[in-house]
Amino acid sequence: MNRTIREFRELTGNAPPLLVSLMILSIVGMNLLANKSIDTGVDWLALDCGILFSWLAFLTMDVLTQCYGPRAASVLSVTALAINLGMSLILYIASIIPGVWGESFVAGSEAVINAALDGTFGGTWYVIFGSSVAFIASSILNNFMNHGIGNIIGKKGTFAHFAARAYISTFTAQFADNIIFALLVSKVFFGWSLLQCFTCAVTGAVMELLFEVIFSPLGYRLSRKVMTERSLSAKEETV
Repeated sequence: MNRTIREFRELTGNAPPLLVSLMILSIVGMNLLANKSIDTGVDWLALDCGILFSWLAFLTMDVLTQCYGPRAASVLSVTALAINLGMSLILYIASIIPGVWGESFVAGSEAVINAALDGTFGGTWYVIFGSSVAFIASSILNNFMNHGIGNIIGKKGTFAHFAARAYISTFTAQFADNIIFALLVSKVFFGWSLLQCFTCAVTGAVMELLFEVIFSPLGYRLSRKVMTERSLSAKEETV
C-alpha cells in the first residue's frame, strides 16, 4: 500500500503539469458541454457539444502513454476523473444554493430559465454515472491499445509511429466510450433506439478522430518534448 502511494506521488509529481491540466480541463468541459445536443438535421444522427473537448482528453492520454506507459496514463486518467467528480459536486451544490443566474433575467420566464440553468450545471446522477463508467473503460482501452500498437509497429520516435498508434486507439476507444454511454444512459433514460446508439457512437468517434488528426502534430511535438526532458533528467541523475 505504501509503495503504491509512493509511486502515485512520484507520478503526479513528475507528470507534465500542462498535460495533466489539459486532461482535467477536457474531462470537465466535455461533461458540461454534453448537455447541449447538436442539431444535425438528420433524425438518426445524434451528437452533442462534448466532442469539442473529448478529443483533447484522448490526445493527452496518447502523449502520456507514449511517455510514461499505459499504466501511468490510466492512473492519471482515473485521477482526472476523480477531480471531475469533485467538480460535479461543486456545481451541484451551486445549483441548489438559492439565487438567480444572470442569464435568467427575461421578463416572464425568470423561474423557468433559472431552473433550467440549475439543472444544466447541477447535472443528473445517471448522466454522471454513465459518463464516468464510459470514460474509465475507454481510457484504459485507449492507453493499453495505444501501447500495444506502438510495440507492434516500427519506426519508433517518428510522427508516423505516433499517429498510427494514436489514430487507431482513439477511434476504437472513442467508439467504446460513446456506445457505453449511449446504452447506459441514452437508451435507458431517453428512449434512443439501438440504431441511434450505434450511429451516435460511430459518427462521434469519426468526428473526434478528425480532431485528433488535426491536432496530432501538436501531440507529437509535446511527446517529443517530454521524452527529451526525461532523457536529460535521467542523464543528470547518473552524473
